[in-house]
Amino acid sequence: MAVARATIRLPPGSLGQFHLPRQLPRNPSSAISLQWALRHSRAGPCLAISVRVQCLGQRRFQSTSRRPGDYNPKRPGEEGSEPPPPRETLTRVLVRALYQSLRSLGAPFRIETLRKLYQQNPIELVLALTILVCLAGCACYITYMYFNYFYSKQFTRYPEPVANAMRRALYFTNGSPDPEQALKYYQKALALCEELKLDFFSDDVMGIKIQVAKWLEDLHNYDNSAKVLEALLFDCKRWVEAMEKSVKDKTSERIPLTPRRLETAEPVPEDEEPNVAEGLWRKRNRLLAKSIALSFKLADLYADDHVMKQDLAHKHLTWAVETALKELQRRKTEGVKDGEGKWLSSEEMGANLEALGHSYESKSQFHLALPLFFQALGFSDNQCHSAVLMNNIATCFAQHPIMAPGEAPVDAMMGLSEEQASASPEVRKAAYLAAAHRWATNANQHATEPQGEKRTDECDEACAVSLCNLADIASLAGRPAEARKRYEQAIALSKKISFTKGIAQAEAGLHALPEPTS
Repeated sequence: MAVARATIRLPPGSLGQFHLPRQLPRNPSSAISLQWALRHSRAGPCLAISVRVQCLGQRRFQSTSRRPGDYNPKRPGEEGSEPPPPRETLTRVLVRALYQSLRSLGAPFRIETLRKLYQQNPIELVLALTILVCLAGCACYITYMYFNYFYSKQFTRYPEPVANAMRRALYFTNGSPDPEQALKYYQKALALCEELKLDFFSDDVMGIKIQVAKWLEDLHNYDNSAKVLEALLFDCKRWVEAMEKSVKDKTSERIPLTPRRLETAEPVPEDEEPNVAEGLWRKRNRLLAKSIALSFKLADLYADDHVMKQDLAHKHLTWAVETALKELQRRKTEGVKDGEGKWLSSEEMGANLEALGHSYESKSQFHLALPLFFQALGFSDNQCHSAVLMNNIATCFAQHPIMAPGEAPVDAMMGLSEEQASASPEVRKAAYLAAAHRWATNANQHATEPQGEKRTDECDEACAVSLCNLADIASLAGRPAEARKRYEQAIALSKKISFTKGIAQAEAGLHALPEPTS
């Protein structure tokens, strides 16, 4: 509150000066007198304004001396002073901004807002919420798949630098295909394996090279894919040969023992063997089996329609089958070595023999394919697949060439005497056709017997093929009526089971028959 008192004398054209008191009062409750003088000239009349202002509650700080009653503020840090406000850090600013953003995002989802929107536009609201839920589900699924894939066992089994390189390599292989970047990181992963001195023959390190070969094959770069597999196969063969030589020379103790898999911090699953150091015979067994598998893969690669190197394919198949049979025979004669482990299963042995048999069959060397199908049949435990092998045997018998006595391996298998083996070509051809008919009949019987859960598509297809084989054999034997009947049965069954190849083969044979005479 202020009380003012003024005396005014105002001449025209006066100039003014404002006068402050020389010293302000020390007591904050005292009054201040202000004067404003307006003069026109030194001798002229003067306008004087005197104002008295009552100061209420004004305070000032004094740094020199204080008197009783003066204001005495406390400095920060002194006893009795209030704590200073906290300093704003970047983290607190970001947290506050994030909190405000989340609050603004959550505002439309408040109960009152949703109720109001539902009353105004119920269909649009339900549709929008459904879309949001679907998008949230997709985001969660993508996140789950990302961590489930890139942090699965196939990566975590490697040391972290190698795992990171493999993650990026597979990302540029499958996620965002970029051959240059993928090749760069595959090479980096292999270089890191060498730098970290990982065992080159462990399943994990060899798996990187096999993955590179598969990637190149998917890019239709068949030549380089084959080169990668050939190099890996050569290294495996060389290690096996060196190990066998060291055993003969009794220097095998110099070969260091290494675990089958890389050392990782993850526990070994119960269904897998402990990751302990492999013995030499165990490692030889593993690398020999790996070599056979690589040979079969190379055979498939060389037999591809884009490569068409049948000779190389047949060479690899022959080596794989011979090696598998030699190892099986060695175990029978020498016995299984301590810690050596199991060899190929009966199913795997049969598949190897069957693959080589088909290779000979594609080269029209039925006399060489026939013994292989016989051996594969001995390893088969599945009745439906046995019917398939019997059909293959029937086909080989039906198309077996007439060879000089003693040159056909099947003559000894059939138990033919020297006189029968040296009979005329017509007699021997009739004997081969009779054998083919027996095997085709056996195939049809084996394919028909399984019922219920034991019956598979392989049984149905084998049954249709056996009917077609019986028709072919009847046609070669000069019985067109029987052949026509079998072809029609094969076509009907093939259509029933939607077996396209069976339909095509039976129709082709039916059209090749002479027209029936009236």
